Amino acid sequence: MEGGGNSKGTGLGGLFGAGGLGYSHADLAGVPLTGMSPLSPYLNLDPKYLVQDTDEFILPTGANKTRGRFELAFFTIGGCCMTGAAFGALNGLRLGLKETQNMAWSKPRNVQILNMVTRQGALWANTLGSLALLYSAFGVIIEKTRGAEDDLNTIAAGTLTGMLYKSTGGARGLARGGIAGLTLTGLYALYNNWEHMKGSLARQSLYSQIARRILDVSRSHALKHP
Repeated sequence: MEGGGNSKGTGLGGLFGAGGLGYSHADLAGVPLTGMSPLSPYLNLDPKYLVQDTDEFILPTGANKTRGRFELAFFTIGGCCMTGAAFGALNGLRLGLKETQNMAWSKPRNVQILNMVTRQGALWANTLGSLALLYSAFGVIIEKTRGAEDDLNTIAAGTLTGMLYKSTGGARGLARGGIAGLTLTGLYALYNNWEHMKGSLARQSLYSQIARRILDVSRSHALKHP
């Protein structure tokens, strides 16, 4: 009977291509099988190949896991162009309806509204796209020059973008553009680091409470044992 059992197991193993060493239920107990049915112990499969302990994607040598400013520049420019076109189209529709409110609904009125929509959409798309192009170019240059990527690059790129965009207005235009770019990018950097700042403030408050408590204990001990 025992020999028959072994021969039967060998036959099943040969049938499924498992002529080598098999794996028991204990070997397969720690294998994660989410969404899968339990493996048969007769399958010739090494459980260690089912455990994924490495990164899913293969990156080139020296490449960063996060996208840099050069990669984000295309998304920034395209997104600003589409946003400007959408905003300009809505603004053109508003202006077209306002300017033709005394006209009856007819083909000339529709044509005039469509002309206003396309004109405003192209104007705003060109404006925001140009600003995004300047901002991205300054950001990439500053990042490559400094060799670091932080909020200082964002603020510097925004300030230089505003100054260059308003450079035709003289010194006053440079100042206004620089202040506008500095304000917008400063608010953006503040928004990105808001959670970190709240955590830092909470830790500082905790440290202050601990220091105050230690000081109170020291004073009370000094009063009890002068």
